[in-house]
Amino acid sequence: MFLNSVVARNSALVDAAVELHGRGAIPPDTYVIDLDAVEANAALLAAEAGRLRLGLWFVVKQIGRNPELIRAIARHIPRYAAIDAPEADALHTAGARAGNLGHLVQIPRRALPALLARRPEAVTVYDLDNARAVADAARELGFVQDVLIRVAGTADATFPGQEGGVPLAGLEAFAAAVEQLDGLRIAGVTAFPCVRCDLSTGTPVPTPNLQLALEARTFLSARGHGPLKLSAPGATCAATLPLLAAHGATHGEPGHALTGTTPLHAVGLHQPERPAYVYVTEVAHTLADGRPALFGGGFYPRGGVESALLPRTGERLPVLEAPPGHIDYYRLLAPGRSTSRPRLGDTAVLAFRTQMFVTRSTVAVVADLSRAAPRLVGLYDSYGRPVPYGRPSPGRRAGDPDP
Repeated sequence: MFLNSVVARNSALVDAAVELHGRGAIPPDTYVIDLDAVEANAALLAAEAGRLRLGLWFVVKQIGRNPELIRAIARHIPRYAAIDAPEADALHTAGARAGNLGHLVQIPRRALPALLARRPEAVTVYDLDNARAVADAARELGFVQDVLIRVAGTADATFPGQEGGVPLAGLEAFAAAVEQLDGLRIAGVTAFPCVRCDLSTGTPVPTPNLQLALEARTFLSARGHGPLKLSAPGATCAATLPLLAAHGATHGEPGHALTGTTPLHAVGLHQPERPAYVYVTEVAHTLADGRPALFGGGFYPRGGVESALLPRTGERLPVLEAPPGHIDYYRLLAPGRSTSRPRLGDTAVLAFRTQMFVTRSTVAVVADLSRAAPRLVGLYDSYGRPVPYGRPSPGRRAGDPDP
């Protein structure tokens, strides 16, 4: 999905990833992320949001909750939107500040005291039970917590497994009940996704969920609440920030824009964010009919993966579709040319839409790609914890640092 983009716009990353895998510094099933490109993308987004007077809460589930990347992003976008409690812990440990908690996954009741003690700007609540739990925890801590009401989206604009929120028709009753709670304040609304990318035209468009959120904010304002935030996550990037501002949003929540991998980046090379990651694996075996099997572990079902580059031969082979019920042990490619048959251990480079936190992949962070000797900053698991790996290259001793 993004292979053309990364080859055209960040070939140094492809070269570095191939070199690292070739000398055994990274294993197959590794996402290789360009630290400098991620930071540059964060700086670009922060500048554009500042120009439009929008707030940003950054999201890191798709890049593995990685401490090196979190610190780089937070230098420009200080506050985060945590998808769930483990992500909030990883972000806090890396030094970022709490913005919006409960963004896509409600905070478990028993985790609320520790997370609220970090004084997030807002907590998103989906229903009255969660609002009461937040109010109870905040009251015990001795302060009033701002909350965003998640507005239930339309059936055709809500992803499976992400259902929830207050229906617009039930907002009056919900607000009346919340207004009786000590310990919280209605501070705004949110919905997801609020923006989608029209791949036929390469332009961002609002979803019906954004209109629902706008109507909810208007209703709450008339009820006397304010000033009210409106966070409108979904494909937040430089190209969509003007749309958010034009519709009256106060916040966006960039995630894939940090690696230049929103759907808009797949259909055009003119987006300002640079592609900042590739997926590296290798040929595990070849079937009798000539189809190479790659080691899996990081193939996200909604990734839109299309082809794999085999640098040894220079060939790009189609990635074959996998049924929904498959286990990600391997991923099959179409057979190559008979004159350049893939070999055991051949490097394969791919780029597709990903959610690294749901994989078992390694995450390799690299830097200084513009210099003669790119630097491997470290290897991590998909939750941002360091992992040991590697063997010395020829001529180097075990324990010698990477160049």
